[in-house]
Amino acid sequence: MTMTKRDLVVRIAEETGLIQQDVFAVIQKTLDYITASLAKGEGVEFRNFGVFEVRQRKARIGRNPNKPANVVTIPARKVVKFKPGKIMKTTIMGI
Repeated sequence: MTMTKRDLVVRIAEETGLIQQDVFAVIQKTLDYITASLAKGEGVEFRNFGVFEVRQRKARIGRNPNKPANVVTIPARKVVKFKPGKIMKTTIMGI
């Protein structure tokens, strides 16, 4: 099962006693600032959680598996990469 933004808002509101609207506003504003920083090409680092960074993916050639003779050029583009922090890695891996 996937945790949604709504699930996160409800859990934080229940644990902190804050109003869900306030929690939603803080989470949304946080995500907006992360997105804005990445759009500028800046990295976003959360200690012990992980690092988001924008990388340039090179242009490459792709093929349709049903028609391998057809060659398609896939243009270069920017992608967001996430590298988990040490604590996240150990928590997920169960070490």
